[in-house]
Amino acid sequence: MAFSTIKDFITFHPLGDAAIVIQAGDDIREEIHEGVQQLFACIEQHPFDGYVEAVQAFTNVTVFYEPYTVHQSAQLDQHSISPYEWVKAYIKRLLEDKWQEGVQVERRIVDIPVCYGGAFGPDLEEVARINGLTPEEVVRIHTAGTYLVYMIGFAPGFPFLGGLSDKIAAPRRETPRMSIPKGSVGIAGKQTGVYPISTPGGWQLIGQTPLPLFQPDAEIPSLLKAGDEVRFVQMSEKEFFSMKEAKR
Repeated sequence: MAFSTIKDFITFHPLGDAAIVIQAGDDIREEIHEGVQQLFACIEQHPFDGYVEAVQAFTNVTVFYEPYTVHQSAQLDQHSISPYEWVKAYIKRLLEDKWQEGVQVERRIVDIPVCYGGAFGPDLEEVARINGLTPEEVVRIHTAGTYLVYMIGFAPGFPFLGGLSDKIAAPRRETPRMSIPKGSVGIAGKQTGVYPISTPGGWQLIGQTPLPLFQPDAEIPSLLKAGDEVRFVQMSEKEFFSMKEAKR
């Protein structure tokens, strides 16, 4: 969805006194997300004095700023508009200009190797049972898809992936696990995702990857970012431990 398609639906809302939420719609759809990606890229490429960062979600972008810096830079006084109103007006002008130019958004394809079932995916058989399939069929369907990273959240580096086939959708576990191994691949409803760190969670676990998705000491800690596309590639247990050893 291009800027020209979503511009009539964009709304602005304050978030406290140092952030503004730019809402691009209410539906979790790839077209909406494409518009969100373009909004994010546009703002990142054209920051203003006082800009801190922009954060993407399913249907919006939140822009954080330093009110005092905006106030000083824009030479606002007590009779002028607030820093929020100034930032809102700036973003409106910026987006109007860029709708004419267009904004390029990088989209990477990232392959994630996964060892399915057994101790790596203790819920694989349950997901198969729920959908009237064999575990092998669940794996085949899961690895056949290409998944869009809608957002990173919940835990550092955790990707919320859209594009899961309805044939293998499954509800969250009734009782969440207190600790899920790092790298576990899960299903919850019509989404799939990967746990980058060990954390409690209630997703149905169908496999595990030895590929690090979050490395806090790296210059770019998260392997994935919103807008990336993910493909899952089945690997053997032997390949799993070989890659895990190599990654140490």
